[in-house]
Amino acid sequence: MIRINDHIALDESELEERFVRASGPGGQNVNKVSTAVQLRFDAAHSPSLPHAIRSKLLRLAGARATTLGVIVITAERFRSQTRNRADALERLTELILEAARPVKLRRATKPTRGSRERRLEEKKRRGGIKAGRRSKPSPD
Repeated sequence: MIRINDHIALDESELEERFVRASGPGGQNVNKVSTAVQLRFDAAHSPSLPHAIRSKLLRLAGARATTLGVIVITAERFRSQTRNRADALERLTELILEAARPVKLRRATKPTRGSRERRLEEKKRRGGIKAGRRSKPSPD
């Protein structure tokens, strides 16, 4: 079991890892060893996630989620397979924790009396400045 938080834990059987060759620098190592990790997690059909978290997770995943609801995380930051595996799992965990975070509700507020008065005074002042710029016809 992979513990995400107090309420969510994923079974290892829900995760699928594929090892592919990484791009970028690395000399001969990059041509011989498959160090990059593709971590696949079927979020749409996961029994470990509540429905609300599942839908929010798929929204947050964006382009990392397939049309079938599988989240694919590719990790190739490090030159070793074990560090890339840990990196991919950590990124999935962070994504699930972000989806599990409750939405902060906005509390409607009104502007204070002082701020309304200051706004109106500023409007009057600006209007006075602009009125002073208007050209007045000469009495000639």
